[in-house]
Amino acid sequence: MDSIDRRTFVKSGVALSAAPVSVRAALPPEQDTDPLEARFQYQDGRSPWPLCLDTATIRPTSIQEKIRVASEAGFEAIEPWDGELHQWEESGRSLEELRSMIEDAGLFVPSVIGLWNAIPGTREQWEASLAASRNRMRMASAIGSEHIQVIPQPRRPWQEFDLEWASDRYRDLLEIGLKDYQVNPAIVFVQFLPGVSRLGQAAAIALDADHPNARIIPDVFHMYIGGSGFSSLRQIQGDFIAIFQFNDAPASPSRDQLKDEHRVHPGDGILPLESCLRDLQSIGYSRCISLELYNPLYWKQDPMVVAREARDKCLSVIERALRPASSLQSNNSRSHS
Repeated sequence: MDSIDRRTFVKSGVALSAAPVSVRAALPPEQDTDPLEARFQYQDGRSPWPLCLDTATIRPTSIQEKIRVASEAGFEAIEPWDGELHQWEESGRSLEELRSMIEDAGLFVPSVIGLWNAIPGTREQWEASLAASRNRMRMASAIGSEHIQVIPQPRRPWQEFDLEWASDRYRDLLEIGLKDYQVNPAIVFVQFLPGVSRLGQAAAIALDADHPNARIIPDVFHMYIGGSGFSSLRQIQGDFIAIFQFNDAPASPSRDQLKDEHRVHPGDGILPLESCLRDLQSIGYSRCISLELYNPLYWKQDPMVVAREARDKCLSVIERALRPASSLQSNNSRSHS
């Protein structure tokens, strides 16, 4: 599939996945095709979600090469970091050119990482942080990103983290991002930020922001090492999630010793990824599954090899999670026909 055809396919798939459930359900499935499988719009019909490559997964590579690798490895989307966008501009090239490069490769950008130190603890620090946050939103918007990740730093003890203050500042960031840059900020939670180390804490900030576009970004690794657990995914709506960060954790070292460098390919560890995906499907989540790894062992390998293995293993987990239920329904339907 050439770049123009692939880009058209990706955009049409995104539009379809974003349509109301009632509209999607009304679409006639192809003849002799299971109704559930007919809704798998991505990865040649193997996934209900677009697969995204977080550029940190193949970190030593240039942004141009990461775009090529993501496309040729079969991803639909790419999730860059703000530092890469800054370096691109510093080299004298425009972000509009980078956006064209991404789109010509048949990719889209669901999220950019991120708004660092975006929710400091005082009014003075907050005002001082806005210039950098605005610039990062500008860069994300310039490459067509839908979201930008809000990292509620700087780190401080949980006793000093004011959730009400954080919610108010997150609402401010939403207003700035949406009105001035057409980009939607979304809250992340990470184990090393005591005040926002759990899914529930990020959800509290987003809910109390009292904004219709408030969203969170779960990461299965931080759900595990931060102690959130996984059952809570069933308690939220799919549209509340901006992007879902996907990876796995090894059995060793122990959970309290795990760091980002220990992340492994999906299916190579012990996390309940299949049940997470079934929960995402049940709550109507339709945005990207983003492969995010920071493993130095992978950085030493050929980026294309790493990306292709990552895509294949993501798809294997998705198919194990969802295809059995689809096949069962298909068999039951045929037995009653």
